[in-house]
Amino acid sequence: MLLSLGLLTAGACDPAVANGDGGTDAPAGGTTDSGGTTTGSGGATSGGGTASGGTSSGGEGSGDLGGETSSGGTSSGGGVGTGGVVGEDGWALVWADEFDGDAIDAAKWEHEVDCWGGGNNEDQCYVTDAKNSFLADGMLHIVAIKDNPSGPEGGGSGNDGIVSKGHSSARLRTKNKGDFKYGRIEASLQLPFGQGLWPAFWMLPTDEVYGGWAASGEIDIMEAVNLDPATEVYGTLHYGGAWPDNTSSGDSTTPSSNAWENFHEYAVEWEEGEVRWFVDDELYQTQTDWFSAAADFPAPFNERFHIILNVAVGGSWPGPPDGTTTFPQELLVDYVRVFECAADPETGHGCGG
Repeated sequence: MLLSLGLLTAGACDPAVANGDGGTDAPAGGTTDSGGTTTGSGGATSGGGTASGGTSSGGEGSGDLGGETSSGGTSSGGGVGTGGVVGEDGWALVWADEFDGDAIDAAKWEHEVDCWGGGNNEDQCYVTDAKNSFLADGMLHIVAIKDNPSGPEGGGSGNDGIVSKGHSSARLRTKNKGDFKYGRIEASLQLPFGQGLWPAFWMLPTDEVYGGWAASGEIDIMEAVNLDPATEVYGTLHYGGAWPDNTSSGDSTTPSSNAWENFHEYAVEWEEGEVRWFVDDELYQTQTDWFSAAADFPAPFNERFHIILNVAVGGSWPGPPDGTTTFPQELLVDYVRVFECAADPETGHGCGG
């Protein structure tokens, strides 16, 4: 039986106001730095969104293990499963990256490449350059640099013409390498700071069963903008119909210590009909009320999703960097882990809360 967390062999956006960068595959295109050197090619995605209620401008449009074992498994792109050991809380670790190697694991992560700006007027090219994403000191580093890169616009723009941006950055995803339906998804992060910086840890649908963004959903586990002096982090769902008939809902919280000098663990627990958000295991939001224009509840959050990590610069939510913003800025990722609820993997019910 296939694991409900999507350990299988195996997302589109408001072009004016969406805050995310990912969703629907777009044509591959090489991206060049300011010196004109091609930095790589690959799929890019569109995406984004706007949160309601003034809580967020939206998305880029672990317990103690031991005891019994569950089915475990191997992720779709060759990422190795962890054996499915079940902790006292009922969660079984089924996928993880501790970033202890010498290079980013291509069996788990893919770089997206584009200079589109996510449909939000963001000011970065996402590139594959080692200066923008690398492993060191047991961590993944995603680095935004002020270096005026150029490359094909790509992404959701439908345009492969060459454009220039003010900054380079990186965006990594697990699509078709780690795709999950229900479970606990968590990461330990230290965030970049400053006016115009927009780090995110989030998920998009792998298969877009219910249509283009945001009809097939988006789960924003953690987003932050303009940290220092801002202190809030945001969690948001995007759903409804395809843009512009989409909507969103979310909330925010302030970590116990500032997020740009300290690591915090950001997580969602996602089960059939419910999503819960945590910072350092402190619950700050539960959502049980969303809808799909294409199917009955709990759609669209009943299909497999993949993980995205990125740092955007500027855009419609944070606004542009200013004279107070320093570069380079880093998102540090100590680990990313995915757990299955061993009590009922098919629905995710029976763990956490």
